[in-house]
Amino acid sequence: MTTAFTITPDRRRFLGATASAFAALAASGCMNRGAPADKTRAATAGSGFGGYGALVPDPAGLLDLPEGFSYRVVSRLGDAMDDGGTVPDRADGMGCFDIGNGEIALVRNHELQPHHDAGGPIAKGFGKRDGVFVPGGTTTIVLDAATLAVKRQFRSLGGTIRNCSGGITPWGTWLSCEEAPTGPGQPRGDGLDRSHGWVFEVPAAARGLVDAVPLTAMGRFNHEAAAVDPATGIVYMTEDRDDGVLYRFVPKVAGKLAQGGQLQAMVIDGLADTRNWPGFGNAPTMAVGQPMRASWVDLDDVEAPKDDLRQRAAAKGAALIARGEGLHMGTGEVFACATSGGAKELGQMFKLTPGLAGAPDRVELFFESENTDQFNFGDNLTVAPNGHLIVCEDQYTVVVDNHLRGITPQGRAYEFARLRIQTELAGGCFSPDGKVLFVNAYEPTATLAITGPWTV
Repeated sequence: MTTAFTITPDRRRFLGATASAFAALAASGCMNRGAPADKTRAATAGSGFGGYGALVPDPAGLLDLPEGFSYRVVSRLGDAMDDGGTVPDRADGMGCFDIGNGEIALVRNHELQPHHDAGGPIAKGFGKRDGVFVPGGTTTIVLDAATLAVKRQFRSLGGTIRNCSGGITPWGTWLSCEEAPTGPGQPRGDGLDRSHGWVFEVPAAARGLVDAVPLTAMGRFNHEAAAVDPATGIVYMTEDRDDGVLYRFVPKVAGKLAQGGQLQAMVIDGLADTRNWPGFGNAPTMAVGQPMRASWVDLDDVEAPKDDLRQRAAAKGAALIARGEGLHMGTGEVFACATSGGAKELGQMFKLTPGLAGAPDRVELFFESENTDQFNFGDNLTVAPNGHLIVCEDQYTVVVDNHLRGITPQGRAYEFARLRIQTELAGGCFSPDGKVLFVNAYEPTATLAITGPWTV
C-alpha cells in the first residue's frame, strides 16, 4: 500500500499521488467519513445539536451509552493469542485499517513499563532490560469486517517502553510512539541496554512481530501521538509535557520515513505560550476561535540525549503547549488536544490548517473546556462520520469518572459515553465504513466495538 511521492512547496493536493494517499487514509478507517469539513459545518450550523441523548446505564457496569447505541468486547486482558501469548494490559492508542479480503486490523499500543507483564515471552524486539526484551509494543487484532468476529490476534511490536499513542499513515502503517525518553545511565534506565523515546512503524498487514526499527530522525522526546497529512506526507507529533511543543517531521521522501527528514517545531506569531494558565502576569493569552499565523523552526541534535528538545525548541521561539496528547488528521486540518491547558486547566483543543499554494499555516484554539461537564483532561481523539470530534478522557484524580466527549464542528461539547470502571478510555478510531467506533478501556485491557446511529 506504500505510495511514494515528492513533497512540493505548494502542496499539490490534486496530483495523482495525493489522491492515492487520501484514498489510502480513507481505507484506514480513522479519517472523517462524512462530508468535507466546510459542508459538514454548513449542514449542522444552527442545528443546536447537543448530543445523542441521555446515557442508559449499562447492566454489565462497563460503558453507558445513549439509547440506540451498543457495544461488544472484542478483546480482553488475558485472552489467548495466536502466537502463544496472552493479551497484555494497559491498552492505549490504536488505529484501524482495511487490510483486504474482508478483514480489518486494529493495531493497538500497550503502555507497558519494564516491570510489567508482557503476556508471554517476546521473541524479538528493540531493547532489553537485564537481558530480556522490555514488554511495551503493539498487538494486532484482525477482525471479520462484516461480523467483527476475531480471526486472529498477536504481538506485532516488542521491546519498547510506554507505547502511549501514535497515528495511522496513508500507506497502511501504524506509528507507535514511546512516551519514555530513558536509557542506560538515565532516570529510570537501570538495566536498559538502549536509549528509548522513539517512533516505530508497524505495517497493518503484518502477520507477527516486525523488526523494531526506531525512526530516530523523528526525534527523541516524550512522544504521544502522530498524524500524517496525506497531501504532503508531513507527520505532526505531540509531546506529553507541561512545557511541550508541537512538532512536525518533513520527510525527505513522503511515505519513506526511515530515509530521514527535518524535524521542526511550531512558532505562533506574537504568542509564545498557548496554555492560558492563570498566574502568568501579563502574558498574552490565546482566544478561542481566532486563527493565528504559524511557522516552523528547524531543530538539530534531534536524538536529544539530554531530553531537552522541547527546551531548545522554545528557545528558538516555539510555542508552549500543555501536555499535548491526542492528535488526528481531519479533512485538510489537524486537531490536537492539550490535556491540561486552559484557564481552568481542564483541557484545550487546537486546530491547525496547513497553508495551500504557499499560504501560511494557521492555528486556532478551537475549544477550551470551562467546566468538567464539557471535558476533563481530554487525551486520545478521533473524528466521527459526522465530522464531530470524539475525545477520550483521562482524569488525574483519586476517583475518576472518565467519558467519551463529543465536540461539534461549531465547538459545542456533549457527553457521548461514560466508563463505569476506574481507568481511562483510549485509542478511539472508526472502522473503514464509519459504522463502528473502536475504543480501549486501558486497565484491565478491554477493546470495545461501539455501533449506533452516528449520522445526525
